[in-house]
Amino acid sequence: MRNESHHKNWNEVKTNDSWAIFKIMGEFVNGYEKMSKIGPCVSIFGSARTQPDHKYYQLAENIAKKITEHGYGVITGGGPGIMEAGNKGAHLAGGTSVGLNITLPFEQHDNPYIDSDKSIDFDYFFVRKVMFVKYSQGFVVMPGGMGTLDEFFEAFTLIQTHKIAKFPIILVSTAFWSGLIDWIKTTVLEANNNISPGDLNLIHIVDTEDEVLDILNSFYNKVDHSPNF
Repeated sequence: MRNESHHKNWNEVKTNDSWAIFKIMGEFVNGYEKMSKIGPCVSIFGSARTQPDHKYYQLAENIAKKITEHGYGVITGGGPGIMEAGNKGAHLAGGTSVGLNITLPFEQHDNPYIDSDKSIDFDYFFVRKVMFVKYSQGFVVMPGGMGTLDEFFEAFTLIQTHKIAKFPIILVSTAFWSGLIDWIKTTVLEANNNISPGDLNLIHIVDTEDEVLDILNSFYNKVDHSPNF
């Protein structure tokens, strides 16, 4: 009986997995349809826990304002903290403000600065990550936690392996990021050449909104804006 019960439960799992494909497809279709209309945008990543009185929140807001004033929209994960700051800056500057919201048991809730027609909800992290990578003209990565590191390394890997078109990856705050990049240079690069020296040219470390804008403009003076794959 136990074997029969186990066999039955396993078949139910397989059936549920098969039907989940349609939900995944639906998220992709909905995302593609909405994101294809947003125009050139830059994604801003960072901690959901950063408070509005923190210097990184204020810097993210200023970055969003600056790049929006120069023709870029802003995409964030739609939640609080740095994400809210990015959407707020774009909103205050009158630009495109996109939120790719993820359903989580904690931390995540929509912030009020997302354009009403550009708030998209996802159940699957991997579908949401495709939207970030496909429709962003650059990643601005503020200090954050595991999710922020995940987005940074995902983009770095996809560009390094030529799975997507190259775009700027801009790490904001020398104090926060320099230790990680030094470790990549001295340990990852030098230990059996695990990466190529040229790979590090994909990454920029800056401290101001003007530097972010300069990097974006310098890159797109030579390259057209378009989806990345």
